[in-house]
Amino acid sequence: MAELAFDLAIRLTEKLGSLAYDEICLAWGVKSDLRKLEGTMSTIKGVLLDAEEKQANNKELRSWLRQVKNVFLDAEDVLDEFDCEALRKQVVEKFHGTGRKVRRFFSRSNPVAFRFRVAHEIKELRERLEELKGNKSIFDSLTSHSKGYYDDHDSNLKHVNKTRETYSFIRASEVVGRGFEKEAIVNRLIEQCDDCVSVIPVVGMGGLGKTTLAKLVYNDTRVIRNFELRIWQYVSPLDFDIARLTKEILSSVLGTNISGELSMNQLQEKLRDALKDKKFLLVLDDVWNEDAYKWGELKDLLVEGAKLGSKVLVTTRNVSVASIMGTVPTNINLQNLSEEDCMSLFVKCAFKEGEEREHPNLFEIGKDIVRKCGGVPLAVKTLGCQLYSKTDEREWAMIRDSAIWELEREGVAHVLPALRLSYTHLPPHLKRCLAYCSLLPRTYDEHDSRLLIKFWMANGILESHDHGNLELEDVGELYFKELWERSFFQNVQDFSLYCKFRMHDLIHDLVRSVAQDECLAVDFEGTKEISENVRHLSVWRPATNVPSILDKRNRLRSITLLDIEDINESFLQTCFSRLKYLQMLVLYRTTFEAFPSSIVSLKHMRFLELTNARITKLPDAVCKLQSLKILSVKECVNLEELPRDISKLISLRSLYITTKQTSFPDNGVGCMKSLRYLSIVHCGNLTSLPRDMSYLAALHTLIIEDCKQLDLANRNYQQIPMRLRSLLIGRVPRMVALPEWLQGAANTLRVVCIWGCENLDALPEWLTSFTSLRILDLRECPKLVSLPEGMHPLQVKIKDCPQLKRGI
Repeated sequence: MAELAFDLAIRLTEKLGSLAYDEICLAWGVKSDLRKLEGTMSTIKGVLLDAEEKQANNKELRSWLRQVKNVFLDAEDVLDEFDCEALRKQVVEKFHGTGRKVRRFFSRSNPVAFRFRVAHEIKELRERLEELKGNKSIFDSLTSHSKGYYDDHDSNLKHVNKTRETYSFIRASEVVGRGFEKEAIVNRLIEQCDDCVSVIPVVGMGGLGKTTLAKLVYNDTRVIRNFELRIWQYVSPLDFDIARLTKEILSSVLGTNISGELSMNQLQEKLRDALKDKKFLLVLDDVWNEDAYKWGELKDLLVEGAKLGSKVLVTTRNVSVASIMGTVPTNINLQNLSEEDCMSLFVKCAFKEGEEREHPNLFEIGKDIVRKCGGVPLAVKTLGCQLYSKTDEREWAMIRDSAIWELEREGVAHVLPALRLSYTHLPPHLKRCLAYCSLLPRTYDEHDSRLLIKFWMANGILESHDHGNLELEDVGELYFKELWERSFFQNVQDFSLYCKFRMHDLIHDLVRSVAQDECLAVDFEGTKEISENVRHLSVWRPATNVPSILDKRNRLRSITLLDIEDINESFLQTCFSRLKYLQMLVLYRTTFEAFPSSIVSLKHMRFLELTNARITKLPDAVCKLQSLKILSVKECVNLEELPRDISKLISLRSLYITTKQTSFPDNGVGCMKSLRYLSIVHCGNLTSLPRDMSYLAALHTLIIEDCKQLDLANRNYQQIPMRLRSLLIGRVPRMVALPEWLQGAANTLRVVCIWGCENLDALPEWLTSFTSLRILDLRECPKLVSLPEGMHPLQVKIKDCPQLKRGI
């Protein structure tokens, strides 16, 4: 991400020039040092835009840019020290008073020692920048651009407000040029055959639309009528594990997650019973496995007990895989789209309806761009979406004439250059967001937009000052939708409060290539040499020897470890002692039971997630992390209670809770007025929400799920005015009616989701007064009979509510 050095320089110089930092400079006695740093940084910033534009064919320039950016990132870490100290002072003044107690609080980072250390670091940073500025062969060859140039260059790219309806647009673009193949597959699926289970492979290189085509077939009405059961299963390209596949297929068949540890024999028996005498369609998407024995194991399991005419549809890039798995005489081989079909797809993506006739010059340039995409739909879609609503002929010509087309001719010809162009022409804020997607696990069949937005927030990508009064979480949703509309995300499922999505393998390849000097994902046995400049690291099974991977990575800002077994308390203590700038730690399914209190040393920490961990206690030291914005102990079913001083986390915006507590203590969660997002999940003993619910005044999103003993009908909350916009209540059996206190959000609530509430029989009439309500999502509420009459126009989603009759 060397090309983002200019954007980083802009943010740093603006920060250094702010009034707040002028006061900090005086308070800590480092004004002269910071002003010199700002001057050197501004000088280099002036030539960065030209450097970024010229770097594509200049290895020396790319190296210089990377060095500049590393200095800027180090400078950002140092400046963050001042913010941390200011937050700590706020906590002391709020909870302990001023004077002597403040001095005692600051004694662990002595002001004189702090000033001396920071002044030394600032001087070192300035010297490094001076050395880079002194590189005459680079610096003197670059042209200086002003801030005004940057605004003009980027004004039509930044924060575009698109007007098309995303879902309808994507559906329209998917069907172009694949009608013949779709009909061929549908006919094969519904035709009678002698095989109990026949397997039909769909083969083609990456980017041709195999998954898209399979989705269209899967949802075809003729296919739906022909099969009693349809199952969609994404297959990890790195791990064709029969036990895992069996468990996931069984979960899909039963419609619920399989909990507990089951042996392979138990899983097989349950799957046989679930498929017995049923005619099913199983789609295995993106199969890479060439092990005939493993496929034979799975096929034998599917065949036993299956009804005649069951089918398996396989998508793969590999002809060998198709030969091993297929039982039909010929495969469905996807070819590149014709130029005519590609142009039709491009027009749907790049123009509003009929707009291409108003801009004949753009249409002709579009033809040239399409020819360079080589008949690959993914390349056509991403570039078309990139140009949507843009009418400046220069922008179109820049893409057509870019030197990037001449790069990377090996592998999948034409695809990665086209995708790299789509990245290059993104506005800086979306470049950063997309590059960080390189850390998402490639083996996961879907990702959660909430986790991605939390990651962006923790790393300071989301800036609300450019978006009026929008909260950071809203800015994150806006960025997610922009990337979705530009076709960087696919198979997006909207669940009202969040989205599930996938990233195409080629998009993964793209984001990893552009982020490799800053972000690294390790997902395989062994790894190449890892740069010491890596700032963000993601590791997940089957990677091994994680301690050695982390060795000497002292600049890390974020670590994400998923399903890694060799993580223990001692390892974490070592990390905490070395990684003083760590801002994000995400641990999924760890096995240790004690979490080290030495985390107190990580004063830069903004995001701490311990999902599905075995910990029984969270140390009180966590409450001294005043920079913490996001804390998650979701699905930590052994956690006895939350720390009592949790209200001292004055920056906390998002809190995810699973605990054994029956109630929340006073002066705890209920007093966290900075809280915007609260999720209470799997709290089986919890009987009530906090007595002091003053935090509800600031909450925007409240999620309550799987709380069997929880009584929401506490009348003490009725008169609290709220800014609540999104509410999800799921599997709360004691709720027979919506709580009265919800009326405090009558003017702000936009989304209400009620899922799996078995005893809810009606919605209140007062819901008709909720003027802002736009989405009502109701699922699995068997006793719910009707909706109130006279509600404002809104979108109503109903699933598995057999008695419900609409009253609106």
